[in-house]
Amino acid sequence: MTTVLIADDQPMQRFGFRMLLESQDDMTVVGEASNGAEAIRLVDRFHPDVVLMDIRMPGLDGIEATRRIIATGARTRILIVTTFDLDEYAYDGLRAGASGFLVKDAQPEELLAGIRAVASGDAVVAPSLTRRLLDAYIHHLPPSAATATTPSPEDPRLTSLTDREREILTVIGQGWTNTEIAERLHLAESTVKTHVGRILAKTGARDRVQAVILAYDTQLVAPA
Repeated sequence: MTTVLIADDQPMQRFGFRMLLESQDDMTVVGEASNGAEAIRLVDRFHPDVVLMDIRMPGLDGIEATRRIIATGARTRILIVTTFDLDEYAYDGLRAGASGFLVKDAQPEELLAGIRAVASGDAVVAPSLTRRLLDAYIHHLPPSAATATTPSPEDPRLTSLTDREREILTVIGQGWTNTEIAERLHLAESTVKTHVGRILAKTGARDRVQAVILAYDTQLVAPA
C-alpha cells in the first residue's frame, strides 16, 4: 500500500486528488496540507511514501517545503503537481530534491502512474529533460559549478565510485538511457542496472534525476 500526503491550498483540488487516489486498491491518503509548513509537519507525523506537492501555496511554498523535507533525510518522495508548467518551476523543484514533476491537467492515469513510479524509486521526469532544464538554468548553480570543466577529485560523493561507475554516472548526466548505455558501452542491460543501483547507493542520490543533478554539481558534465 502506497501512502500519500496531498499538499495543495485549494480544498476542491485536494478533494479531487483524494477521490482519485482512494479509488485505487494500492493507495491510501494519510493526510492533507494547505501550505508548505503544514506539509512538513504532516510528513514528520505520518511518514508518507509520496507527497503530491503544489508549488504556489500561502506562507511556505512547495519548493521550500520540498527542500526542507528532503533535508531531514526522510524516505518520503516528492511529486510536484502544479498548474504552472514553466521550466523554471520544474528546475527549482528538481534541484530541491523532488523526484518528479507533473502539471495538474495530466490525465488521471498519468498521475497514478507517476505516484507509483516515484514510490518505487523511479523518476517521473526523463533524464534528458533534466539535462535540458539544467542547461537552461545553469546560471543558478554556484560559479565554481557553472564554470569548472573538470570534476573535483575531492568531492566525497565521487570518491567511492569505481572508474566504470564514474563513467556511467557521466553518461547518465548526459541523458543516456540504460539501453543506450548498454549498447554504447557494450554491457548487458542488467549489468547497467546493477551499476546504476550501486551509483545511487554510494552517492546518496535518491533517483536517476538526482544522479543527473549530481553529475552537474560535481562537474562530471558541463552544460551543452
